Amino acid sequence: MSESVPVTLIRGRPIRGKPPRPERKPPWLRVRPVGSPRYLELKRLMTESDLNTVCEEANCPNIGECWNSGTATFMILGSICTRSCGYCNVTHGAPGNIDLEEPHRVGKAVAALGLNYVVITSVDRDDLTDGGAAVFSATITSIREKTSNCRIEVLIPDFGGKIDSLKAVLDAEPDIVNHNIETIERLYRTARPGGRYNRALALLEHAKHSHPEIPTKSGIMVGLGETLSEIETTLSDLRNVGCDIVTIGQYLRPSLAHLPVTRYYTPGEFDEFAFKARKLGFRHVESGPLVRSSYHAQEQSQALSAS
Repeated sequence: MSESVPVTLIRGRPIRGKPPRPERKPPWLRVRPVGSPRYLELKRLMTESDLNTVCEEANCPNIGECWNSGTATFMILGSICTRSCGYCNVTHGAPGNIDLEEPHRVGKAVAALGLNYVVITSVDRDDLTDGGAAVFSATITSIREKTSNCRIEVLIPDFGGKIDSLKAVLDAEPDIVNHNIETIERLYRTARPGGRYNRALALLEHAKHSHPEIPTKSGIMVGLGETLSEIETTLSDLRNVGCDIVTIGQYLRPSLAHLPVTRYYTPGEFDEFAFKARKLGFRHVESGPLVRSSYHAQEQSQALSAS
């Protein structure tokens, strides 16, 4: 009798084979506890304004550092995603109705905090005809109306490949447009079944061609089972579609229901990724174990302007 192959359920999907067991989190992944006055002020305002942040929803390890400096990533269009990615901690299911007052509240919060830089992202809303693009556009407009010196980065979903939705966001003139490739092409079916690798690249390419004055940005997580050559291929693919900024960070498993970490990369290896990305021609690179898409976003924008 042949030995049966173990099957693990990851977010309801069977993954055949025994998951790899990496060693415990290395010391460079330790983060400082949150709780500074600035952090508490921002958290209070988010709660009172009934706003969501990806910082909280995704359990970002940098929430203390970013919120203490007055930087946050607002998550619009609710907190329930229509997709179920194997690495993501955001709740998935059937979202509620659009909150038409949300763009106004975001703009008001940005002005109240006196922010100089803000990132606007969202859950995937495949239930909406435009994927939520109109709300992105309205949020950008609201911020512009309420403050004149705040730079705006949008971290957008793929909108199901709908060019009209992408156009609606770009026409609102964000300062940076970001769409994360997240992982290498081979792992899309397991890690990001609702997405398409080539669709993500096509979105970034169209954004660059249609609005070349707006810098484009993307991010990669490592530690999901990719090879070094596949990381290099993904970086090359991003650069070939004109991507200006890339972030590279360590995947951290949110819970046992998510995909396992196959490898913890060292800070030295992240330095190597950064070196290779710069050789490919990216205008700015952030690479490190705790780097996330919005980490040092303001600094990334400033570095791009200086270059």
